Amino acid sequence: MIQAGGILGALAVSLGAFGAHALKGMLEAAGRTETFETAVKYQFYHALAMVLVGILMQRAGEDAVRMLGWAGNAFAIGVIIFSGSLYAICFTGITKFGATAPIGGVALIIGWVLLILAAGKL
Repeated sequence: MIQAGGILGALAVSLGAFGAHALKGMLEAAGRTETFETAVKYQFYHALAMVLVGILMQRAGEDAVRMLGWAGNAFAIGVIIFSGSLYAICFTGITKFGATAPIGGVALIIGWVLLILAAGKL
């Protein structure tokens, strides 16, 4: 979980830098700068959450570990779907990808709820 969070975090920083420099003109011309920044922010926040989940998993009992694992997986799925759909909109201009963003958002919320529930078992 910590490694997955680290990978997502490294990708978020890389994509953020790429967007701020190499893609700046394209994103501004398409009016997608804020969309791209939102995708990067949510990816980075949840990369950090996954690192936290991984750290907690090392110290938790069996019931909490199971729930923390579900939380971390929900964060990963949420990032892929939510941020991925926003990146797809930015790179392709196809706004229909936005229809999947709420599914990713729900997965992220589920991850936070599972983290809360797991904290009660620590």
